[in-house]
Amino acid sequence: MDLFEGLISSKTRIKLLVRFFLNPRSRSYLRELAREFNVSTNSVREELNHLSGVSLLKSKKSGRRVFYMANQEHPLFPELKSMVAKVTGIDQVIDGVVNRLGDLESAYLIDDYAEGKDGGIIDLLLVGNIDQYHLSDLSRKTERYIKRKIRTLVVSREEYKNMLPTLKGRPLLLIWGKEDDEN
Repeated sequence: MDLFEGLISSKTRIKLLVRFFLNPRSRSYLRELAREFNVSTNSVREELNHLSGVSLLKSKKSGRRVFYMANQEHPLFPELKSMVAKVTGIDQVIDGVVNRLGDLESAYLIDDYAEGKDGGIIDLLLVGNIDQYHLSDLSRKTERYIKRKIRTLVVSREEYKNMLPTLKGRPLLLIWGKEDDEN
């Protein structure tokens, strides 16, 4: 997050941008975010109001809760999504795999990062025929740069299809490739 910290002084705002722009389908409400970030509801509310005020986030009331999500129609949405991917290092790993390490069919984020949560460990599921030795080297280099652990699981298309039932209950976000009909 060093790149964002140089541009944005509020750590809560940075966490919100990562949360909502890493996975634009994620929705969260005030108290949930305050608990997750371990900060006061007032500091989260202030940042949510700011981001909503400039239309980067939109909100929808459901019962007593107001859910926030990324505004995908905002003109800066593609750039912010790209910046978040760069800050988390996901783009580097995927570019490296696609350009140098074999035949990648699809790449998925699993668990925390698939929900837009910066848990410190990026779990990637890579489907295809990939050079595992060079992937490990690329992951180590990227980890040093982004200051996060990267765990990768490489599977064939057949293995991926067999895993689908166990993946159904876990957050899963396609970040590269063609979307399968099974998802």
